Amino acid sequence: MKPICTKPLPVDIVFHPSWWNKHTGIVFDEDFFYNPQRRVEDERRMEQELYDRFGKYGLGADHDKDLPQIGAVHLAAGYLVSEMLGCGIEYTANSAPQVICPHHEGFEIDEEGAFRSPAFKRLEKLIGELKAKYGYVCGDINWGGVLNIAIDLKGESVLMDMVMEPEKTKAYFAAIGRVIERFFTYIYSETKTTSISVNRLARLLDGPLYLHSECSHTMISTEDYHDFLLPIDAAWSEKYRPYGIHYCGRDPHRHAENFARVPHLDFLDLGWGGDVKLLREALPGTFFNIRLDPVSLNDFNREELEQAIRERVAASKDPYLTGICCINMDDKVRDEQVCAIYDIAEECRQTMFK
Repeated sequence: MKPICTKPLPVDIVFHPSWWNKHTGIVFDEDFFYNPQRRVEDERRMEQELYDRFGKYGLGADHDKDLPQIGAVHLAAGYLVSEMLGCGIEYTANSAPQVICPHHEGFEIDEEGAFRSPAFKRLEKLIGELKAKYGYVCGDINWGGVLNIAIDLKGESVLMDMVMEPEKTKAYFAAIGRVIERFFTYIYSETKTTSISVNRLARLLDGPLYLHSECSHTMISTEDYHDFLLPIDAAWSEKYRPYGIHYCGRDPHRHAENFARVPHLDFLDLGWGGDVKLLREALPGTFFNIRLDPVSLNDFNREELEQAIRERVAASKDPYLTGICCINMDDKVRDEQVCAIYDIAEECRQTMFK
């Protein structure tokens, strides 16, 4: 397979809804996600805000376009598949939709019912209305991850199920996986992309990425990942390329040996605190998207930020297998801190890989 990125050290950012609410007045109610007029208008407002502040870095390039985005591609918001499977959703003005766990018991997943649910029908209606007006749709919707969604549905009791009912739990995870797979293949059929809403850096790659969210894997042992969830990653990596894992926790290196068993792990979105050197030793050909910590960013001075970025980029070794992102920067972040990320990345390109 050809390299997934022909640009050295791509960079992208995502602001938390509190930032958008403060600076643009956008309210993240249900209408923001499902009203076709709001979808287009608010995404354009977000592009304009990015262009006005950070246009010199290439952000906000679509500020002058009305794009029929089916999902909130400027947010990190994974909730829809959980809602399709029975979770409640709470919308607030300045945060992403919050999933309300129904604490399901048992191991039943209504795979067909998920696609008859009001949540999915609402999405179909939105897509139909946007296509009727614009003739096409674009963007995508965060499809979450198998363990993430299992915890949304059952709470932390699913971790005990892995111990007490391993075979039933494997079947439960497989059923969730089939729902997710059907969902993201549907999205791809409409827009030819699936993962910009998981991490916007996906839009800077040379082709569409399939990015499986494993935020909750920081809660499980390496043995449990190997036994319960690695088979799903392995199978998907054979079918969907380039294939990636989103791991925003502080310990992705703990699973390095298992990640190396995924037949085609083309992309790893690795959390702040991850041991980049150890991961690179295990995954010499994988693109590493190095995530900066949005909380730490607020306290870093320029020198501390530069040191943090340079150390991680150097440990990743190859600028064509390395990206930088900072996700969910809140309303306390200053523009100059955002600019510094881009400026330091450019300095790295000019000085570190000659």
